Amino acid sequence: MIKNFQEVMELAKERGPKTISVACAQDAEVLSAVTQAKQAGIADVILVGDKEKIEEIASEKSIDLTQFEIIDIKDLTEASRKAVELVSSGKAHMVMKGLVDTSIILKAVLDKEIGLRSGSVLSHVAVFDLPQYDRLFFVTDAAMNIAPDLNTKKQIIQNCIQITNALDIEDPKVAVVCAKEKPNPKMPDTMDAVELEKMNKNGEITDCTVGGPFALDNAVSMEAAKHKGIDHPVAGKADVLLAPDIEAGNILYKSMVFFANAKNAGIIVGAKAPVILTSRADSDEAKLYSIALGVLSAAKLF
Repeated sequence: MIKNFQEVMELAKERGPKTISVACAQDAEVLSAVTQAKQAGIADVILVGDKEKIEEIASEKSIDLTQFEIIDIKDLTEASRKAVELVSSGKAHMVMKGLVDTSIILKAVLDKEIGLRSGSVLSHVAVFDLPQYDRLFFVTDAAMNIAPDLNTKKQIIQNCIQITNALDIEDPKVAVVCAKEKPNPKMPDTMDAVELEKMNKNGEITDCTVGGPFALDNAVSMEAAKHKGIDHPVAGKADVLLAPDIEAGNILYKSMVFFANAKNAGIIVGAKAPVILTSRADSDEAKLYSIALGVLSAAKLF
């Protein structure tokens, strides 16, 4: 079982390299990350964007661009479309967001002609490596679905399981996280949690064990679960934390990074190929780990 990002990188080396197309690659952290990915042997890279700006950044960062293919497209929308088209045509295995608004690249991803539509819900999976825990944590959805209903939550779980499977994590434990661990009709998310657990038991959600509702403490801490008298296979042992909405997911994501100093990575799942979409505030290290996730996910698809 993969327990940290060092092991993620080692597994990506075994199953890579895979080819990334970077949309609007004129971004210092992104160029640094793809350079590290290339040097680590996990990825080949096609840079799509403003060649002059890419060369300027590369000169400042002492990055050797001869190891990359560069497609010079200055317009952000056209560069995003080209980067996505490289994936849909089979020339690359995944697309990565560079210096461009998320809405622009997602529009290209969802384009009916050159995009990566699969018919599934797109959702974001964040992965965290916390030094005080013996496992990785998966948080979903912190970036895509604003207020998911029950069926969307079901699909978000299944999307996330694609990533845990790519990391060889068998039967991941999914905690449906709410404000409290008891169902309450006045708190609809707790009732969704009950239904999601039923769906799992009925075989509608597969390849994992779902439990809920859980408060965050008794989802991740055995001590907290015992203190509350909670006896459940997921209690205190959660791998995946399903957030009730984007507000809770985003706050949890950023609190892990800024308060807990967690190493992190992020990826969009539900398209025909991985979409590496990180925050502009994320470090080049976070982007590198996100590439590794994309490589492992692509290895399952291609």
